[in-house]
Amino acid sequence: MFEFDQYLGFLAFLTILTIGFWLMIFLLTFVIPYWLGGSIIELIKEKRAARKAKRTE
Repeated sequence: MFEFDQYLGFLAFLTILTIGFWLMIFLLTFVIPYWLGGSIIELIKEKRAARKAKRTE
């Protein structure tokens, strides 16, 4: 059915596919929300600082 080199190629393909799948799951569930949350918090801090600076003038 399969020769040994075809079997190794198939295993390499499955390994790369599995690593890519779990990397995408990790990015979508942890990294991107963390990045977006931090960006939103920084934007709010900048707006508060600008509003506070405008009041003190």
